[in-house]
Amino acid sequence: MLSILISTANESKTNNGVFEGWGTSLCWWANRVGHSEKLTQDSARLFFSEEGLGLNIMRYNIGGGDDPTHDHIRRTDSEMPGWWKYDKNEDRFVFNSDTDHSQLNVLLSSYKAAGKEAFVEAFSNSPPYYMTESGCTSGNTPAARDNLKASCIDDFAQYLAEACQYINNTLNIKIKSLAAMNEPFSNYWHKDSPKQEGCFISPGKMQSDILISVSDALHRYELDDIILTASDETNCMLQYISIKMLSEEALSRVSRISTHTYAKALPHIGELSRKLSKNIWMDETDWSGVAGEDSGEMGPALWLSEKIIEDINTLSPSAWVIWQIVASYISTVPDSKGRLDMPAVPDLTQGFWGTAFADIDNEAIILTQKYYAFGQFSKFIRPGMTVIHTDNNRFLAAYDKKSGKTVIVAVNDKNQEENVSFSFNGIDTENKTVRSVRTSGDKIFGEHWNELPQFYINGNFNISLTANSITTFIIE
Repeated sequence: MLSILISTANESKTNNGVFEGWGTSLCWWANRVGHSEKLTQDSARLFFSEEGLGLNIMRYNIGGGDDPTHDHIRRTDSEMPGWWKYDKNEDRFVFNSDTDHSQLNVLLSSYKAAGKEAFVEAFSNSPPYYMTESGCTSGNTPAARDNLKASCIDDFAQYLAEACQYINNTLNIKIKSLAAMNEPFSNYWHKDSPKQEGCFISPGKMQSDILISVSDALHRYELDDIILTASDETNCMLQYISIKMLSEEALSRVSRISTHTYAKALPHIGELSRKLSKNIWMDETDWSGVAGEDSGEMGPALWLSEKIIEDINTLSPSAWVIWQIVASYISTVPDSKGRLDMPAVPDLTQGFWGTAFADIDNEAIILTQKYYAFGQFSKFIRPGMTVIHTDNNRFLAAYDKKSGKTVIVAVNDKNQEENVSFSFNGIDTENKTVRSVRTSGDKIFGEHWNELPQFYINGNFNISLTANSITTFIIE
């Protein structure tokens, strides 16, 4: 029998032990589905309301906006509009509020669905094309060369601040944090990329100058309460290097470190954040991974669950954010530039990005077991709770210091039942009721947040976990 200790001695110290929640970036899926009011409202309900996943963090992309004469991006979702446009009369670029309708439509609906726990972060993949060395928002040539003109750092800072001010003051959507650079220390942003916007910004002086300028711009626009984050690098090692190379002045302007975990999570960046007294988020990751033994459609679900647990147990972040909750679309109709999406749902046992598919033709969101796996965490480990780490990356716990509620998420990635013994230290489990919620099987006949019979405990307890399943125990 496997023994798992749930002890308050292993509780997270990040952000004073306060977990801030779960989320998703809105680009590029919101840019793709936001034209449809039905898809917009369904997305808000399924992903951000209590009925659905209950996500509360939404990362809004401030698009750079590429040169309108360019036609190299071949995805149907990732060509993002900019916030400034050229004014012939004034012979300069001016702020343009009439932009980005689709993503803003989804943001508005999702913000309402998330309610009082809503946390909006703005982030940038690239400055506008006319601020770049290459004249292209997809990167430079060669890729590992700074693409933001040094002479345009202050212009770029103003660009971001103006967008945040408009969303704050005109749309009445509170921007709580800003990531001015997204994966800047990566060498795969190149001019005329068919994929997306991206911008190489070298660590050290260039990144430091940008952070200081953005901080100053936020102050000028009376947005001092917006949390400024450091560069969101693609993996923990690059994030560690970038933070260590920041100037003292730039580091003093940063309140949070955010890292992506497209490579294996490493403890060093979490330890550094706490040494510097900075908060830390894991704010972007995903993959087409699978886990389990003969797990079928649960393969991607089990992979995501173990990824979440490993990231949180390793880094101890105060939030965990998936890259795109919807990463693929189904449509047989080309868009205005002749670009096509998938014709049908792929084999759900083989792994895929995201947790759901958007059927553009029929205006429907198609859910998967990976979606329900995410909900086994997000619906029950809520903002304000304190995460409790375990020494096994198939188990994660959290508790509410005010109510005394304890939540345990348990993953069984074996093709047979697994017996587990839970013991507790520092948590009252005497004469308690336990709810159990489980996801297993496939999309049609499987379990999707199925409520199991309640049981009572008086201290420690033993349980049998169903094969290839994710079970959440809620000790009231």
